Amino acid sequence: MHRLFTKMSAPRIPVVPDSSSDPQGSCTAEPTASTRPRRGIGWPTLLVAAGVYGGFGLVTWFHAALPWWLLALLGGLLVAWHGSLQHEVVHGHPTRLAWFNRLLVLPGLWLWLPFERYRESHIRHHRDERLTDPLEDPESWYLTPERWAAAGRPLRLLLWVNNTLLGRLVLGPPLVVGRFLLGELRALAAGRLDLRAWAMNLLGGALVLGWVVGVCGLGLLEYLLLFVYPGTALTLLRSFAEHQARPAVGERTVVVEASAPMALLYLNNNLHAAHHAFPNEPWFRLPAIWRAERAWLLAGNGGYRFSGYAEIAARYLLWPKERVVHPGLFDLRPLERDRSGDGGRLAGELARPAEA
Repeated sequence: MHRLFTKMSAPRIPVVPDSSSDPQGSCTAEPTASTRPRRGIGWPTLLVAAGVYGGFGLVTWFHAALPWWLLALLGGLLVAWHGSLQHEVVHGHPTRLAWFNRLLVLPGLWLWLPFERYRESHIRHHRDERLTDPLEDPESWYLTPERWAAAGRPLRLLLWVNNTLLGRLVLGPPLVVGRFLLGELRALAAGRLDLRAWAMNLLGGALVLGWVVGVCGLGLLEYLLLFVYPGTALTLLRSFAEHQARPAVGERTVVVEASAPMALLYLNNNLHAAHHAFPNEPWFRLPAIWRAERAWLLAGNGGYRFSGYAEIAARYLLWPKERVVHPGLFDLRPLERDRSGDGGRLAGELARPAEA
């Protein structure tokens, strides 16, 4: 069992505070020694895990005493918070024991997303030179000009609306889930489905539903509508403005100086430029890094910054953030893949194994 979880858990992604994280040379200064990585147990992350699961247990246990709107608010916050915890595990936290980190997020509150598939796609996403590339960045919402040309008018309208914040919150959850599951069905038909990842997801989902449905008596449909849907929407709120297509790699990643509650919900991933520059750093060190390296990071990302999610809503609630079609600022060709055929690994290794 130890070997199974070690093999399946997240590799650490190399820290890249040097010129490789700013290939356009847009930063005016190097980061200071305050951003050197530290090792040890991430006790704040373990406290977050206790808060997520403790809160989830309480809200589901007392669900009958809560009005639906409050249940949806609390359920969505907890599922999104759990997603932020999963993101920390992808980056090798909170301990150096890979199998322990994986067990920490074994209960899959999303139900629809196997952790190993998320880990795999997120590691691909951290190839910063391909950020926003609709062919190589799994988290990109852009389309190639060819796919846009082939789309019918109803689909174009749907994607246009989805590029508004309101559209992303309402339409985004079924779109992202549908797109992912369709891809998995295609992988199954081609004999490339990651069966081990789905087996682990079924185990984690069984733990969740065993508690939610079997013990607490909350219906599956209620859970999907009041927990999974709003939790996915809140996660899409965070990612809505995270990246933009720009020639300079550093200018593709945002900083949102969110309020403390939102920063805690997203485990400071709103400081996204800092996270991409220092991907091995735990969430609780990012604010200090941001304060120390604010000028360097803003110079590197061209000032792509928002004062909070309220500013994003004020600008883009009913108007698209940008065009759906990728502007083609770099060569849109698939990178070489390895021979495993799983559609997720790149031939060039991004990450080294985590220390056990």
